Amino acid sequence: MSTAEIIDGKAFAAKLRERIAVKVAELKESHGITPGLAVVLVGEDPASSVYVRNKAKQTKEAGMASFEHRLGAATSQADLLALVAQLNEDPQVNGILVQLPLPPQIDDQAVIDAIDPAKDVDGFHVINAGRLMTGTRGASAPLVPCTPLGCLLLLRDRLGDLSGKNAVVVGRSNIVGKPMAQLLLGDSCTVTIAHSRTQDLPGLCRSADILVAAVGRPEMVRGDWVKPGATVIDVGINRIEGEAGPDGKAKGRLVGDVATAEAMETAGAITPVPGGVGPMTIACLLANCLTATHRQAGLPEPGL
Repeated sequence: MSTAEIIDGKAFAAKLRERIAVKVAELKESHGITPGLAVVLVGEDPASSVYVRNKAKQTKEAGMASFEHRLGAATSQADLLALVAQLNEDPQVNGILVQLPLPPQIDDQAVIDAIDPAKDVDGFHVINAGRLMTGTRGASAPLVPCTPLGCLLLLRDRLGDLSGKNAVVVGRSNIVGKPMAQLLLGDSCTVTIAHSRTQDLPGLCRSADILVAAVGRPEMVRGDWVKPGATVIDVGINRIEGEAGPDGKAKGRLVGDVATAEAMETAGAITPVPGGVGPMTIACLLANCLTATHRQAGLPEPGL
């Protein structure tokens, strides 16, 4: 019985944040520029609040300026769009992130569309999505969604050259699945996007050298879906109820979209949940903010 190598996203993300902090310090010293990241939270969603707090903490630790805007759950779409317009014009703000999901009275897409694509550090604006789709390079290259970018960095670190690898992405969301597929295509993989209507999904997954699971269904990908020696990237993070403890209360636990214990018997390497893809998302957010700052200042790419 083989045991897969654990891909330590937490350690990789920590090293990436260190490199970002060095580049930020160089940018300040050489050009007098401090990258600024504005994060907007509407309402009091507990998970979003924790996430925003962690973003602010890591932004400051990297030497960047952090601008937090916390708005009430009853905030109107017009008021949120007015704030976005203000941030678009603010020269101290190089990156803008509006935390999703938004309350029901606000159209998520209208808000995403209102963000200046040059400051869209989430990479969700249709212009950034289109540039990713067309493989645009150079000064007009897109800002890429943070989670799939983090997955790509982990894959490159583990496998080196990805050319010719057979990759299967399970999930077709605009946030992870579709941009993940485009990034893998950009690295010359042969890519299949699978989803709920895919025929013989287990068989398709077993053909993958690289298997990315991003469906939001706890432990859906079983161990016998994994090709021997494959690299498995588990994007899912799902809370499920565990067994009751001595106090009679059920203890929740976090699991991914992959049945990790089963997959470890077959895979060559796998990301754990937690501690795999999750830490990479904020690190890549900071990387995007640094890249956006360089581009806005007409400077060469930071080369992280």
